[in-house]
Amino acid sequence: MKKVAIIMGSDSDLPVVQGAFLELQKFGVEYEAHIMSAHRTPNLAAEFSKNARANGFGAIICAAGMAAHLAGVIAAHTTLPVIGVPIKSTFDGLDSLLSTVMMPSGIPVATVAVNGAKNAAILAVEMLALSDDTLADKLMYEKRAMVDGVLKKEQKLQSELKTK
Repeated sequence: MKKVAIIMGSDSDLPVVQGAFLELQKFGVEYEAHIMSAHRTPNLAAEFSKNARANGFGAIICAAGMAAHLAGVIAAHTTLPVIGVPIKSTFDGLDSLLSTVMMPSGIPVATVAVNGAKNAAILAVEMLALSDDTLADKLMYEKRAMVDGVLKKEQKLQSELKTK
């Protein structure tokens, strides 16, 4: 099974990114986490992304705040899917959202919500599941569990409304 790389622009992104760690662990997907900066260590980021496929990765998650160019720099140097997680730092995260989502033609970055590391992990799992039936089955189970959870809440609400 391919693994997922999680790249943070700073260690201050770790509290948000931990949601991705937990989600990948839940699905049994191996991952590596690193700190690299699009601005402070651009050569390191480029070198990592150039070698990511050969190093067994199937998707890369990049989390960065402010002028969040990390996902774009990584995407420029790989053919693997890159998922950007804009981190709320200034301007309620709008700056990092726009920096992540506004990529030039030919350099796509899938972007999730501000601080949406958990969804980034699920999207990475969905990408890996395209060629892994076991992961696809785990995803289906999780979707069914979400439906069951909502139905139980609805049942509880209706029961409470009837007793009033």
